[in-house]
Amino acid sequence: MLTLPMQRLQRLDILSPHLLSVLRIFAAGSFLTHGTMKLFGWPAAFEYPLNPMLYTAGFLEVVGGFFLLIGLFSRPTAFLLSGLMAFAYFIAHSPNGFFPVLNHGEAAMLYCFIFLYISAAGPGLWSVDALQQPKSQVE
Repeated sequence: MLTLPMQRLQRLDILSPHLLSVLRIFAAGSFLTHGTMKLFGWPAAFEYPLNPMLYTAGFLEVVGGFFLLIGLFSRPTAFLLSGLMAFAYFIAHSPNGFFPVLNHGEAAMLYCFIFLYISAAGPGLWSVDALQQPKSQVE
């Protein structure tokens, strides 16, 4: 009796390359705004004073976020940004407590693992990277 719903859900497998692209695009677009806040004060001003480490993070968030948004150099960019978010979590959030919900590190933790997944899985079908590969090699 449970096999019928499972069979229907398995048909969704054909959507996974498209949904991977959607995940990449929305995560990168959201991530990009963290950098634009730091560097350009948009869509709101960054609430902390900037130091060289935050300027570097802002630059990586803008450039890396844009590259991921369009799907260019996706795997190395996602891997670099995953490391950036792990660094941000352990430097800025974990000293404030163990649980991400209490130390306000949920976004950094989620970005870290989303980007790590993208570095392993690739950018999906809707990307500049996919356009540059032969059709048989596209994830």
